[in-house]
Amino acid sequence: MSSTLELCLVLSVVAVACALPGAFLVLRRSAMTSDAIGHVLLFGIVLAYFVIRDLDSPWLLVGAVAAGLLAVVLVESLEKSGRVKADAALGLVFAALFAAGVLMVSVSVKNVHLDVDQVLLGQPESARDPRWEAFGTAIEPVWILGAVLAVNVLLVTVFFKELKLSTFDPGLAASLGFRPAVIHYALMAVVSVTAVAAFDAVGPVLVVGFFVVPAATAFLLTDRLAIMLVLASAFGVVAAFAGTFAASAANTTTAGAVAAALGLLFAVVFLVAPGRGLIAQAFQHIRQKRAFHELMLAVHLMQHEGTPEEAEESRCVGLHNHLSWKPAQVAAVVSRAERNGLVVRAGEALKLTDAGRAKAREVL
Repeated sequence: MSSTLELCLVLSVVAVACALPGAFLVLRRSAMTSDAIGHVLLFGIVLAYFVIRDLDSPWLLVGAVAAGLLAVVLVESLEKSGRVKADAALGLVFAALFAAGVLMVSVSVKNVHLDVDQVLLGQPESARDPRWEAFGTAIEPVWILGAVLAVNVLLVTVFFKELKLSTFDPGLAASLGFRPAVIHYALMAVVSVTAVAAFDAVGPVLVVGFFVVPAATAFLLTDRLAIMLVLASAFGVVAAFAGTFAASAANTTTAGAVAAALGLLFAVVFLVAPGRGLIAQAFQHIRQKRAFHELMLAVHLMQHEGTPEEAEESRCVGLHNHLSWKPAQVAAVVSRAERNGLVVRAGEALKLTDAGRAKAREVL
């Protein structure tokens, strides 16, 4: 197997592992929680190192997970206090814990070089290199990623109903005996574990990208949660393959190329998605505007039915003055209203049909 294809498969594992919990984060409007968790991992790793004094120990990962959970608890506590809004609490907590981690590294751990590119973009190419040791066995990051993916698939499958209900209607979930708060913190624990496993391989930027972008892209295409999970996973895999091969062809950073592929994929779907895409929304706006003009015409004609001014107010020639429209717009509106069966011509005047009269009565 070529190294490029192998790297694609590694990134695909990360993409699916992040996309599954990421879909629930997007639906709960907590997408940036993954960003906060990704920034506080350093704080937990440094604290664990102070206790273990071993850079190769898997306990560093446990410390990172604990830091992620701590960040979630602190954000929730600040938000529930009523004095700080959710977005401000998120910014306060992750900035403070990330800064604390950097300070501890700078002050207490001398001669340590933090490579900015590696910290931000990670090293997906080295995800198969052993980095930790447990019970005399070298552990590769890709093994941990595979285990996390399997656990995430299992949890989403087994607790699909609970996650769905607590996401869309926490009140109903509580009344049925579920505990939305417990489910929320369990989901945050899954997000923390997934972020920790993916952080070392792909860096925080791509971790956030895999959590948020595939789910947000899938949300534009469907209202069904199960389909959204499948689409989000598929989009993550497509971006992983496209970005990896693009990086190989352009001889550039893989993580950056994959992040760019994620953004491009979202942009395309955001533009052409049926119903929610920009193009579809533009056509819908045009249809609504045209329907509104036809309705205005019907209301105008109905208001003057049976009045002395009916003959004058219903003449096509003078409608542009009565409705403050341009003559070309009047001709277009009348033509569409005729095709839709709202009006009929009676010489130079317009008469409402039964359908047109019913439409006008709905408004009046």
